[in-house]
Amino acid sequence: MTASTLSAPAAPTGLTPEQARDTDYFPGFGIAIPLGIQHVLAMFVSNMTPAIIVAGAAGFGYGSGDNSQMIYMIQMAMLFAGIATLMQTIGFGPVGARLPLVQGTSFAYIPVMIPIVAGKGVEAMAALTTAALFGGLLHGVLSVFVGRIRFALPPMITGLVVLMIGLSLMRIGIQYAAGGVTAVGTPQFGAGQSWLLAGIVVVVTLALNFFGRGIWQTAAVLLGLLAGYFAALAMGRIDFAAVHNAGLFMLPMPFHFGFAISASAILGFCLTGFVSSIESIGDVDAICESNLGRPATNRELSGAVCADGVGTAVSAVFGAMPMTTFSQNVGLIAITGVMSRHVVTLGALFLMLCGLLPKVGAVITTIPIEVLGGGVIVMFGMVASAATSMLSGVDWTQRNMLIFGVSLSLALGLQLEPEALQHAPETLRMLLSSGVLPAAVTAVVLNLLVPGRSAYSAQGV
Repeated sequence: MTASTLSAPAAPTGLTPEQARDTDYFPGFGIAIPLGIQHVLAMFVSNMTPAIIVAGAAGFGYGSGDNSQMIYMIQMAMLFAGIATLMQTIGFGPVGARLPLVQGTSFAYIPVMIPIVAGKGVEAMAALTTAALFGGLLHGVLSVFVGRIRFALPPMITGLVVLMIGLSLMRIGIQYAAGGVTAVGTPQFGAGQSWLLAGIVVVVTLALNFFGRGIWQTAAVLLGLLAGYFAALAMGRIDFAAVHNAGLFMLPMPFHFGFAISASAILGFCLTGFVSSIESIGDVDAICESNLGRPATNRELSGAVCADGVGTAVSAVFGAMPMTTFSQNVGLIAITGVMSRHVVTLGALFLMLCGLLPKVGAVITTIPIEVLGGGVIVMFGMVASAATSMLSGVDWTQRNMLIFGVSLSLALGLQLEPEALQHAPETLRMLLSSGVLPAAVTAVVLNLLVPGRSAYSAQGV
């Protein structure tokens, strides 16, 4: 959804319109606490999902027999989402937009992360987190040049990148719904019970989105997962052993997974960080134009991108995944009408508390993979839907259609048939088969080189 399509939200009861739009105004704990928790509910599932996907791809996720490392990753996802959010809302020097922006684990990096760790076990996480550290630092440096690079990434290109993220992840949703990686090749894969559990999540989520109001609609995915979870509990599919064995308190460990330099991984994270920074720019633009009635300032844009990069780098040191702004929370502010950054700060503190309690992560690991698959199907579908909304404003001339079509065809084709790159060097093979990176690079290069770009700049080309 673009900012221009959003109408000005009404101020909540007890607040004047001026107070509701004031980012520095604190509305009182009676309003701030429930709204802060609402922000957490809106992003909770999306925030923990990348950690589960990466752990599963590496081979120490669901069905591996030892979920301790995945529990650690889930805890770090919550803890550092809270810390990165504080960087945005409170700000530290040039870091942070000082706006009510919620940070969480990014989906954009998943197509790059999976080839790095696929089937290599927990040992591969050292290369991944080290690459995330370098990628985050570069991401932070890019914040200085935000104003100069925006021209190269118009809506046609950012929409294509978001679409490729959604398309790249859809296979994972179906795989999870059918029983997960460990069930592939067995009679249990695709069993009726698996599809039933995933279907319950999808149906409940859709019903709450279509017919629910307020918190019921905002937390639809989370409530859908709860419905599937209770159905699985009734079927005897839940094992609470991990919860009993989990400790009461967990502190993050620097370089928990070690330190290992991989040139291909670092290059992949640096390039993806460039794409992620543009997503954050879009979120800042949307929140300012739709709720404050003005464009975002250069200070807000550079601060938001810098917080993305610093948050990613700090998170990587402790074994968490890359961070980015969450668009669903931008939309939530448009619904509630409260722009106070202090509301989001309270939500961040709640996230940090959850991240320090291992039993929270252990409870999440008891969710059957099929239940998670139902939620993932909805989430990844919404990513692709958001991309079509971004692309709707593009002027689809023959030039633009060719640029978009060639970029999509090449990127998706190489991802679906990675063996076509078997003679390429390992680094190049990993980058070209990711889907997202070849789509972005091809589209950017063609858009800059093919004549006619300036003539269409007003139409989002």
